[in-house]
Amino acid sequence: MQVKHLQVGTMKIEIHANRKASGEAAAQSAAQALKQLDLDRGEIGVVFATGASQLETLHALTAIADLPWGKVRGFHLDEYIGIDENHPASFRRYLRENLTQRVSMKEFFEIDGTSPDSDGVCEKYVERLGEVEPQFCLLGIGENGHLAFNDPAEADFNDPDAMKVVTLDAACRQQQLAEGWFATFEDVPERALTLTIPTLLKVPKLIVSVPGPRKARSVRRTLEDPISTACPATILRVHPDVTLYLDTESASELNGLISAH
Repeated sequence: MQVKHLQVGTMKIEIHANRKASGEAAAQSAAQALKQLDLDRGEIGVVFATGASQLETLHALTAIADLPWGKVRGFHLDEYIGIDENHPASFRRYLRENLTQRVSMKEFFEIDGTSPDSDGVCEKYVERLGEVEPQFCLLGIGENGHLAFNDPAEADFNDPDAMKVVTLDAACRQQQLAEGWFATFEDVPERALTLTIPTLLKVPKLIVSVPGPRKARSVRRTLEDPISTACPATILRVHPDVTLYLDTESASELNGLISAH
């Protein structure tokens, strides 16, 4: 299948044959960004998303040879509160297994969701983000349209905080269960630490991987709904450099948009 290229506002969209091809394209984009930043920077700041949607991208990216990982100071988007770092659903564990144990990074800052002082964790993390000023971010979109763990009820496009404690909604928790990270719905934590939407929008380049049939509705809403926190991902349409990497399944509700191009 030939790759389809669309544009909605400033947002570029690529539709690939399958999840693997979509993930590899996102990885190539990230690799190009790393090589470009390597030319003129002493260090490179990158924010990494987690979850099932990112696996193909991370596996492809960490397999590309000769990338300047030794300059990269990495961050992640969010972490559950109260989950041990070795729990199968821990984002710290996920990123160790799928990223930091595969490449030698200069530094990786983990969000400590088990600390009793969540405010202190946020303060320190935001300080580090400010020092590094990440140049690009690998991102996903939730089934409810969330960005990081900014669910509709928690999302604020003008959030005064750079990072905060949020309560996860039922749709978000159901997604985590459906993706196999937890045994029961009750096991899914109700609270998490997350970077806020203004923090994400401040990053100059966003590489957004959204594969699979479960994401088709949120992809359509991201591109067609009014820009509002009812579907937080709609705000991506105002970012100057964002590319959405889809497969045929996640693009399956975009027929009107595809035929218009």
